[in-house]
Amino acid sequence: MNKEKNKAPQGLGTVEENKKAKEQQEQKALADRMGRIKHKIMVLSGKGGVGKSTVAANIAVALAIDGNKVGLLDTDFHGPSIPTLLNLEGKRPGSDGTSILPVEFSDGLKVMSIGFLLQNQDDAVIWRGPMKMGVIKQLLTEVNWGDLDYLVIDFPPGTGDEPLSVAQLIPGADGAVIVTTPQNLSLNDVRKCINFCRQVSVPVLGVVENMSGLVCPHCHKLINVFKTGGGKKMAGEMGVPFLGSIPIEPQIVEASDSGTPFVYHYGKSEAAKAFKKVIEPLLAMNDRPRSEAQTATTRNEEEKGMQRIAIPVVEGHLSAHFGHCEEFAIFDVDLEKKKIVSRETAPAPPHEPGLLPRWLGEKGVNVIVAGGMGSRAQQLFAESGISVSIGAPADDPEKIVLSYMNNALELGDNTCDH
Repeated sequence: MNKEKNKAPQGLGTVEENKKAKEQQEQKALADRMGRIKHKIMVLSGKGGVGKSTVAANIAVALAIDGNKVGLLDTDFHGPSIPTLLNLEGKRPGSDGTSILPVEFSDGLKVMSIGFLLQNQDDAVIWRGPMKMGVIKQLLTEVNWGDLDYLVIDFPPGTGDEPLSVAQLIPGADGAVIVTTPQNLSLNDVRKCINFCRQVSVPVLGVVENMSGLVCPHCHKLINVFKTGGGKKMAGEMGVPFLGSIPIEPQIVEASDSGTPFVYHYGKSEAAKAFKKVIEPLLAMNDRPRSEAQTATTRNEEEKGMQRIAIPVVEGHLSAHFGHCEEFAIFDVDLEKKKIVSRETAPAPPHEPGLLPRWLGEKGVNVIVAGGMGSRAQQLFAESGISVSIGAPADDPEKIVLSYMNNALELGDNTCDH
């Protein structure tokens, strides 16, 4: 009886098979999109009202002014303020027929926001969790950013389901910039935000203390409205970097309300100088050369239909423990023809932390099918633009690859998540 309910129309597979096939397609699309982005920066806060979106927007603009290709993604469902901050209200994303195209703010900055998808900017978003999760997946898998130096992601406030969903879906994030204000009410929530990052294995790039004193428009002296220095002290106590303090300036309010980026139009102000100091560690990231794996991802995307799939093998079958395999079976496949073009076997390198993502990336692998894999390894592969499917059976490697190409591979639980 239950089996009959689980059947789809003949030739379409069971509901469970279709679900797994869809998940595989989403994983691949996510890896392809994110693999073309060098650095992914999350901007979070423990609570609302600390100026997180203002900080995210000005970080993105400052990075673009420095000559980088930057994307700014607004994932705040209930307060998508990026369109207002950049004077993009009423804009709609385009399409190339297969992908969503972000809104162009300037030559170096592309923007995508949930606010662009609302019929009316005053509409309240009353969606349950699964629908929000679906929209987040769509934004990450279907938006065509192209090649970027940085993607800055403006997170929803807090540490609930929405921030958790976004954090878990973004592969290979470089880390989080956490925004606070100086008073204890905000600092207590930011401590929770730092612990949230640690629990989901997101590095904390540093803390920004926003609204750190008021710059008097007459005498230009700093007035400690909310006091100052709390963010720096808290960062030291939590053992994370402190990136800088942003004072309150009337021009920030004017710029935000008029949709003109503060760091661009008031570049000589104290607050703009503080923003530029905040992005110095982020700019230092871009000194690292683009990885061979990311280059291979772009190349493979151009060579449509071709993929290189790696299977960890022990005693002729897929190894349940990814890092402890004897060798890798590496297949070149034509997805359009669903055909294996070639196969080679490579002895596994020594089991050292972080080695396998680099080693397989250098071999041009862009898909891995495994039985079990730790979360840190998954993150490293995603950062290198390599898609991972986990929970495959201990079967013959060639059979696994053929099932994968035909969307018939049955995936179970992660057999070794450490």
